[in-house]
Amino acid sequence: QVPWVESGGGSVQAGGSLKLSCTTSGLTFAHTAMAWFRQAPGKEREGLQCISWNDGIDHYSHHDQGRFTISRDNAKNTVYLQMTNLAPDDSAIYYCAAGSSYFCPAPYAFTHWGRGTQVTVSS
Repeated sequence: QVPWVESGGGSVQAGGSLKLSCTTSGLTFAHTAMAWFRQAPGKEREGLQCISWNDGIDHYSHHDQGRFTISRDNAKNTVYLQMTNLAPDDSAIYYCAAGSSYFCPAPYAFTHWGRGTQVTVSS
């Protein structure tokens, strides 16, 4: 199993910001594409963004563009998701995930998943 430490979730008011962090070990982080997903109650899991080993970014969803930014720090084995101008529709459990290669795969191809961190946005 790949150990994960996710943090940064919480409750904010609409218009607020959060920065999620996900640290992992047990894989060659610097050579692995990483991504963020989310799942709201009663909805399917939604891919948000993926960052490749060399910082190339793939957008899996149009709902967050311009408000969310993925980044990574290979020295810390950590991937981040900076979220701004949050809305109630952004309330969900947010998951980080690791691919199996350098570059971002299709959203269904991720092989390792974090436990998730809850984000709640109130109006």
